[in-house]
This record gives sequence, C-alpha cells and structure tokens, in this order.
Amino acid sequence: MLHRAARLQRRRFAGTEVRASSPQGRFAGGAAVLDRQTLTRIEALGKHLFYRFASGDVLHVHLGLFGKFRVRTRPAPEPSPNARLVLENETDHLHLAGPTACDLVTPDDEEAIRARLGPDPILASSDGADRLAERLQRRSISIGAALLDQKVVAGIGNVYRSELLFLAGIHPLTVARTLDDAAVADVWDRSVTALKDGERMGRIVTVVPGEMGAKSARELTRGDRLYAYKRDGDPCRRCGDEIVSADADGRNVWWCPTCQPPSGELVQRR
Repeated sequence: MLHRAARLQRRRFAGTEVRASSPQGRFAGGAAVLDRQTLTRIEALGKHLFYRFASGDVLHVHLGLFGKFRVRTRPAPEPSPNARLVLENETDHLHLAGPTACDLVTPDDEEAIRARLGPDPILASSDGADRLAERLQRRSISIGAALLDQKVVAGIGNVYRSELLFLAGIHPLTVARTLDDAAVADVWDRSVTALKDGERMGRIVTVVPGEMGAKSARELTRGDRLYAYKRDGDPCRRCGDEIVSADADGRNVWWCPTCQPPSGELVQRR
C-alpha cells in the first residue's frame, strides 16, 4: 500500500516547507538537513519511498515488516520518543517509526536501489511481463517464493502472492523457471489489476463480489475478501475443496489443491 501512502502524503505535504526532527535521534543529522526545506515530490517504487526536496536532497524510506506511518491534521499529539522521523507543515503532521531504512541518499544510491528491483505492478510498465519472465527464468525456487523476491517483482507481499496464484490457477510450489510466457503474463496482468484496486480502495480484495452474493467489493466483510490467504482448513470459495498451506520460503503460502493442481515440476519440500 506504499503507493497509496505516497499519494495521500503528496496531497498534504508536496509543495510545502516542512519542519523535520528525529525524536529517537537515529536520524537527527538527516532531519537537520531537511528541516525548513520544501518537499517537492513523494514517489513509491515497490516497497521503497523517495521524498524529493527543492535542494536536491532525497530521503529514502523502506518500512520493512515493522515500520509505520501516522499522518494527522495538526494540532497532533506529541510524537513518540521512538519516532525515527517527524515532518510537519502548517496543517499536517507525519510520524514515522520502526522503518528498516530512513536515510538521505545520493542520486547514484537511488539509481542503485531502483536498478536492483523488479517491475512494479502499480506502475504497470508495458514491458513488465517480459521483465518478470526474464527474472523468473533464472530462478529454481518456487514461484511462491519468487513473488516475494523484490528483485523479481517489486511490491507484492504475502497476501497478494497467495491470492494471485489462486486466481491464475498456479500451484505455489511450482519451480519458477518452468512457467511458460503465457502463465507469467497472466500473473503479471492479474498483479497489475489487484494491486491497483488495492491502492484505490485502501484494502486488499481479490474475491469477485458476485461469488459472495455482494454487488461491490466495498460490501464484502473482512472475512469474505480473500480466496486463499490464511484460510487453511476452510472450503475453497469456488470448488469446496479444503485450502492448504505450506512453507515456501520461511513464510506460509496458501492454495486450493483442486483449483491449483500441480502442472509441472515442484520444489521439493523439506
């Protein structure tokens, strides 16, 4: 959802002078550089955010598993002493805590970060499917594991990987390099649609509403929004078989054995 965060933060902060501080102290030097600067642009790429300032300085943020933003209209509560970064303008307050990365980067640093990432479905580049296929051709890991590798495709998390593979009818333990171009293009196209929908709605919904007796995605309850993720032991919404799960890469992936039958070489589970 970082593209959504970038979009909403642009509305509040882009084009304004900001006060910057680091209550925690770990970004005190960087905050001092950014303090009283004009923030011109906020861009997302996969799980990375880039904040551009009128001076040419670039702030790079990667939330990781534990990083969180809080954005509030001022006056806001006093920031927590654990806040890595606080940005404020005349109307709004941004609080960042627990990120994996929060640092000032050079243009070369930023280019290196961008170069090592796979295509981002939200940005929907016309060559996205080809770039994804090229990266998968070199992977002997499972497609379930590959979709979480940001060097393969940028921005897909654990929920989306299970859901996209369910929708594409692909067994998640299929060896990534064995997928044909048509299957890869299907996964790419579905990822573009699903992630753009999630960015727009602010929630992950992959179920076709009509299959749950709803007229729109917004009518679905929290428990009815997904096909496979964390539904092990529950009946498949399409065929009734039991959803199962397995460790794909240190994290579980979920699938339906009937809707996603093995159709090629599978990674051997330990």
